[in-house]
Amino acid sequence: MKDGYLMYGGDYNPEQWLSMPKALETDLARFEEAGINTVSLGIFAWAKLEPREGEFCFDWMENIINRLYERGISVILATPSGARPHWMADKYPEVLRVNEMRQKALFGARHNHCMTSPLYREKVGQINYLLAERFGNHPGVKMWHISNEYGGECHCELCQQAFREWLKKKYQTIDALNDAWCTAFWSHTYDDFEQVESPSPLGETSIMGLILDWHRFVSDQTIDFMEKEIDALRKAGAGQPVTANLMYHFGGIDYFRLAQKIDVASWDSYPTWHKKPEWETARDTAFWHDVIRSLKRKPFLMLESCPGATNWQGVSKLKKPGMVAAASLQSIAHGADGALYFQMRKSRGGEEKFHGAVIDHYDGNDTRTFRDVAETGEMLARLGEVSGTETCARAAVLYDWENRWALEGSKGPRNDGLYYEECVEKSYRALRRLGVNVDVIDQTFDLSDYRFVAAPMEYLFRPGFEKKVRDYVEKGGIFVMTYWSGVVDENDCCFLGGTPYGLMDVLGLRSEEIDALYDWEENTVCQTEEGLAGMKESYTCKYLCQLVKPDGAQTLMVYGKDFYAGLPALLKNDFGKGHAYYVCADMEQGFYDDLYRILAGEAGLRSPWPEEIPEGVELTVRSSREADYVFLQNFGRETVELKLPEGEVLMGSRDGRMEHLEAIVLKLERG
Repeated sequence: MKDGYLMYGGDYNPEQWLSMPKALETDLARFEEAGINTVSLGIFAWAKLEPREGEFCFDWMENIINRLYERGISVILATPSGARPHWMADKYPEVLRVNEMRQKALFGARHNHCMTSPLYREKVGQINYLLAERFGNHPGVKMWHISNEYGGECHCELCQQAFREWLKKKYQTIDALNDAWCTAFWSHTYDDFEQVESPSPLGETSIMGLILDWHRFVSDQTIDFMEKEIDALRKAGAGQPVTANLMYHFGGIDYFRLAQKIDVASWDSYPTWHKKPEWETARDTAFWHDVIRSLKRKPFLMLESCPGATNWQGVSKLKKPGMVAAASLQSIAHGADGALYFQMRKSRGGEEKFHGAVIDHYDGNDTRTFRDVAETGEMLARLGEVSGTETCARAAVLYDWENRWALEGSKGPRNDGLYYEECVEKSYRALRRLGVNVDVIDQTFDLSDYRFVAAPMEYLFRPGFEKKVRDYVEKGGIFVMTYWSGVVDENDCCFLGGTPYGLMDVLGLRSEEIDALYDWEENTVCQTEEGLAGMKESYTCKYLCQLVKPDGAQTLMVYGKDFYAGLPALLKNDFGKGHAYYVCADMEQGFYDDLYRILAGEAGLRSPWPEEIPEGVELTVRSSREADYVFLQNFGRETVELKLPEGEVLMGSRDGRMEHLEAIVLKLERG
């Protein structure tokens, strides 16, 4: 990443066009016209780079990198491990994955490889080393793109044995494993590590400790595979930063752990724009931008998005005028130093021949999509000075991968949906509605940097998390925890002696029961006489209602009906220098909006915007030492008019008027 320069471009697959050299000439001209300055190259090119075992053909790639460099276009060079060539699967079937039913896959699709296979690791290391040896010092290669969208799992015997070794290292003895997994239930005790198999519908799926450790193993094995890919580049002398493109809502890998091994976090963003009101989709997309940024708490990349219709979604909806620019700008506002697309040129055949692209089958520069891309390129060129600036957040919301795994397999209290991510996003949205930046973190993060922390539905506590929360509140933090938190340990074994585990005195209460509501049921929570100024008289709740026994905490709201009418639904407890709040039910968004407005003031969180932010308008701030860059985007349907403070308008109207999908970017110098 580079100051004064926002990456703009996307995935380029010239290996599909080597028999049509005129296409390259057209591409180069169109890239210049559209303001493209960066392309990702070689992601699925292994069959062209090594068409037969040991026969490497890199000249075509060097020619293209040279031609791009001559035009001022940088390359993010990929390692090709996401899709290996046919000859490898034919000669070395061990590289093919085995599914949970113990069926070996045939050659096909992509990401169909075993990450444990020593042979596959050797082949990947070899081609990565040779690519880095050839291009690691090329001035046009600015970054390495490691594989593509890591994911999936293999249940072959190689992986089974690796899993057993992983377990031996973690537990040392089979007795320790049995105790941690509570295998005495249903008489599922193991006598030896060799008896352990990965979860399968044909075998064991009832031991949550096994399922959680399998998730951890698959995640660790994927990260280890990625590390070996990076090691090969480094051994060959490549010093450029590395990234790996992550995915929306993907649960298979703990991205917080993976991010520790790469230099730049990036992700592939494919919202279903226009399916719902744009402001709703924008809120969800904003959350994931902040998840990816928070992985390393520094600028990231939106490495893929679509400039047109995304062909693999249920409905291939065109992007309406202004949407391409609005989506790209949103990523920049949330801390991206680049907005890139899949794909630069539409393929002639295959899975994604109808996927949107900068250049379509027509080849011309007078399509609506090409004009949208070119206008977006001009916009980002004007905003180059924000590159490298940071996103400073004093509020955080927890979203934890291991907690998510545990909730998804917990067997109650609602097997038809616990709505964990929705619960997290309610806290996130309420804070963003106030115009404050928000980090999205997991339980491993240090909390001391934040004035306000929300921990929604932290069902599983990792070791030591309760102490971290205790220290945070005791030293003056404002902390919010919700229902169904602190229930189990890292192996999904229930805590004894009362919950939320280790925090009953911090929260001033003890959990007693939790009522799961049918989808058609709802309850209300109502103000008490003491109440909380700024809250409405009542709110609606659904899905889950926890019943707690106060022990020092002040009851601020109570349930309105059912047999637990009058019992606490919102509580506050003073602990040390800080305050801890507990939300007992799955509350509507408006509840969080009102509560967090009050708590933000208590925590001293300040928005740079003095007025209330209109519904549908998103405000985000990036900062340098000299200035704050305020991004305002109108994802609502109505025109809004804002009174702008004094400052330089880098983009948009000085009069503060924004139509649907329009934006204003302000530069506010620091005194």
